[in-house]
Amino acid sequence: MNFNQIIPVVLGLLTQFGLKLIGAIAIWFIGQNLIDFGLKLLRRAFRTQHIEPTLVNYLLNIVAVTLRIILIVAILGFFGVETTSFAALLAALGIAIGAAWSGLLANFAAGAFLMIFRPFKAGDLISAAGVTGTVAEIGLFTTTINTLDNVMTIVANNKIFSDNIENFSANPYRRVDLKAQIHHSVDHNEAIRLLKQRISQIPHVLNNPAPDVEILDFNLAGTVLAVRPYCHNQDYWQVYFDTNKAIKETFGEAGYPVPEQRYGFSGNTEDGNKPLISTSFQK
Repeated sequence: MNFNQIIPVVLGLLTQFGLKLIGAIAIWFIGQNLIDFGLKLLRRAFRTQHIEPTLVNYLLNIVAVTLRIILIVAILGFFGVETTSFAALLAALGIAIGAAWSGLLANFAAGAFLMIFRPFKAGDLISAAGVTGTVAEIGLFTTTINTLDNVMTIVANNKIFSDNIENFSANPYRRVDLKAQIHHSVDHNEAIRLLKQRISQIPHVLNNPAPDVEILDFNLAGTVLAVRPYCHNQDYWQVYFDTNKAIKETFGEAGYPVPEQRYGFSGNTEDGNKPLISTSFQK
């Protein structure tokens, strides 16, 4: 074996492979920059057409994935790999992966339906799949939601689409549901009048529709009032807390006694009267 003849051949092959590797790396970086530049132009074109941002992000994700697959196939072709056979292999592999990852394809299809039917969009406050929060992004397979305690939660699109969806941002206002317990001796009409007057003065409470204060129920402690002001979605929790505070302050300023839970039991005392046990508690 003549090593003097082998070494030039090996060096030639390594040089050829090294040049191809450098060329492939150059193609990758150039292709990536071209893809990013094309996506920026496409995003700018969508903005000029005033297309919904959620739909823009979804379409750009599809285009980006498709272009990167084409770039990888082009690089393989640069190395001399037969792209036609690779495309057939990729199609067969796609079928196999699709059968194995049916859930992933279901999430992709659910994402498409979410974009078509648009039950919500980015920025809406929703409750779906057991998660309540603001929608940050609707992706190809998942939806990103920032919960009320500011935790980013990623939920599968199929789980959202197959569940009930509550969109709190769809309507211009919503109702705050609270209760107020009053003592047996308190005049409910006066309590209702005072609460309506006080709640209507709370910031962010809407005058149209006006706050509702009505009798909701009766229990052992007395009368239970339903207290229901209306507000815009972004003011919900502030109105919730302010209304609770207003109930406490209104009843305290009016001098209402603390509600008492009263209940009787069978059996007579020595004088023949049924005893009455009273337990005082603060709502």
